[in-house]
Amino acid sequence: MSKVVFTIQYELQEGKKEEYLNVINELKNLLKADGLEDYSVFQIKGKPNNYMEQYTFSSEEAFENFDDNNDERINILINKLSDLTVDHSTKYKTLYQIT
Repeated sequence: MSKVVFTIQYELQEGKKEEYLNVINELKNLLKADGLEDYSVFQIKGKPNNYMEQYTFSSEEAFENFDDNNDERINILINKLSDLTVDHSTKYKTLYQIT
């Protein structure tokens, strides 16, 4: 089974950093799923309003099943994150580990 890394990169709206950090901290505490090995958030060097979330899954199956998560609070937080970003700045990548 190969691991899967899923990333979401985006730019925050000006002046939204504090609100963003509050949402991210709550999200980190709530994100628990079978096969989700790690959830991390990074600020992109040289771009103070640009961030990347990185999800590491133990397998392709765990990654595919993650979208089935119906936790209402997590969905609310993800929608809040979307509201804090600059329109059309979000980029997604899915990486499959080569074994």
